[in-house]
Amino acid sequence: MKLFIGSDHAGFHLKETLVDYLHDLGHEVRDMGPKEYNDGDDYPDFIVPVAKEVSYAPSKFRGIVIGGSGQGEAIAANKVYGIRAAVYYGGNLDIVRLSREHNDANILSLGARFLSPEEAKRAVKLWIETEFSNEDRHKRRIEKIYSIK
Repeated sequence: MKLFIGSDHAGFHLKETLVDYLHDLGHEVRDMGPKEYNDGDDYPDFIVPVAKEVSYAPSKFRGIVIGGSGQGEAIAANKVYGIRAAVYYGGNLDIVRLSREHNDANILSLGARFLSPEEAKRAVKLWIETEFSNEDRHKRRIEKIYSIK
C-alpha cells in the first residue's frame, strides 16, 4: 500500500519511528515532512500536503498524520475534499477499526503525546489491515458527506 505521512514537531519522533515500521511491513511510504525537528513549525504545512496526495486517489492511497493530540491535524486534513481523517490518541482500538469499517477513513491522525510507539504501531497496523465494510448504509453516509458544500 502507498502511504503518505507527515507530522509537526510534537509528532516528529513518532513519525520517524512509524516510517521505519511501515517500511518493515512492506509498504511504500512517502514522508511529507518535516525532515528535521523544528519546535516552531506549524502542522498545516505538513498535514495538508499529505491530505492532498491522498485526495488524488482516496481509494488507493492512505495517510498518517501525527501531532501532539492529533486533533488539529485531523481538522486540517478534513478540510481537503475527499478526506476522512479519524483521530486516535489511545484507549480502545475499536475506534481505529470502526474508522475503517464504517467511515472508510483514509487518514489516521495520531496524538503523539498520548501514545507510546508500540501503541501507535498497533493502531497503525490495525488501521491498515482493516477494510471498509462496503455496507450500503455506510456508503450512503459517506456520499452524504461528499455532497456537503
